[in-house]
Amino acid sequence: MPKKLLKKFFPTPEQVQANPSLGFLRPLFSKPNLWHLNRRSVARAFLVGLFAAFLPLPFQMVIAAFLAFYINGNVPISVGLVWISNPFTIPPLFYGTYIFGTWLLDSPVREFSIELSLDWVLTELNAIWKPLFVGSLTVGIFLGVLGFFGIHIAWRMHVLSNWQKRRINRERRS
Repeated sequence: MPKKLLKKFFPTPEQVQANPSLGFLRPLFSKPNLWHLNRRSVARAFLVGLFAAFLPLPFQMVIAAFLAFYINGNVPISVGLVWISNPFTIPPLFYGTYIFGTWLLDSPVREFSIELSLDWVLTELNAIWKPLFVGSLTVGIFLGVLGFFGIHIAWRMHVLSNWQKRRINRERRS
């Protein structure tokens, strides 16, 4: 995998430790896998990051970091993947998971119009929370597992490709 490229964008553990506002992250440095780029930690980060990205809850990055810490996955990747659900993509993602949840629960799709008020949000959320949550959990679990196995397969294919290139280069030199 493109380790060198990814390392350019991720902070080093020393940089995070030196930042006084991130002092609460000090326990993350006791496990080296939380920062290393290897097949297992990256695959676990994809599992956690994609799952947390589809949770219709606030503080998705905190959830992703906690889960990555718990399962020994790469923290920067898992937190970065949460940004799949950003302010621009949240409406279509969560509408899609809501529709999927209504299909799973065999419940009717509610028609609604958007109004930017706290009262509207609480009223609508009370009416749609179950299909939204079921659809989001299902999609999050599915994509997380797909990402986990996809990284394992892609990493293995990359290693095999490198081995084959080395073998061809050795044969040319002979």
